[in-house]
Amino acid sequence: MSKSLARVQNALTTAGVLVQITQTPASARTATEAAMAVGVGLDQIVKSILFEGEKGTLYLFLTAGGQQVDLAKASALAGQTLQRADAVRVREVTGFAIGGVAPVGHLTPLPIWMDPHLLAFGQVWAAAGTPHHVFAIAPAVLQGLTAAVVAPFTQGV
Repeated sequence: MSKSLARVQNALTTAGVLVQITQTPASARTATEAAMAVGVGLDQIVKSILFEGEKGTLYLFLTAGGQQVDLAKASALAGQTLQRADAVRVREVTGFAIGGVAPVGHLTPLPIWMDPHLLAFGQVWAAAGTPHHVFAIAPAVLQGLTAAVVAPFTQGV
C-alpha cells in the first residue's frame, strides 16, 4: 500500500468513517475517468482543486466533477487573490500528486470549501491518495469530516 493511500485510510479510520477504498482498473486521475471507472455521473465525483493565495497558503475547493471553480468567487471566499497551485506545491503541502489528491489525510491542514452541488447526491466518490484509488461517501459525512464550508464558488451559480 502506498504511503498516500495509507494516510487516507488512516485519516478515515481515525475519524471513525468506515468506507471501502476501491482500486480502479483504469486511471481515475480526472473526474471523467473516475466517473467511468465507478459507473456514476460526473457530478458525483469530488474534484479536489487547490489554489494558492498571495501569502502562499493553499486553499482546497471540493468541487462536483462537472463544475468549474469561478476564480473570482473562490478568491472572495479566501479573502485574497488566488491562483491555481502548481503540482510541486500541491505535493509539498498535501502529500498527494495532482490526480490523486484526497479530501483528507493532508500533510498540512488546509482551509476547505465544498461545492453545494455535491449535497444533491446520496453518495459521492473522492480520490483516495492515488490516481487509481477512490472511495464512496455521503456528502454530508464528507463535509463533517473535512469541516468544509459549503459555499457557492462554481461558474454559473
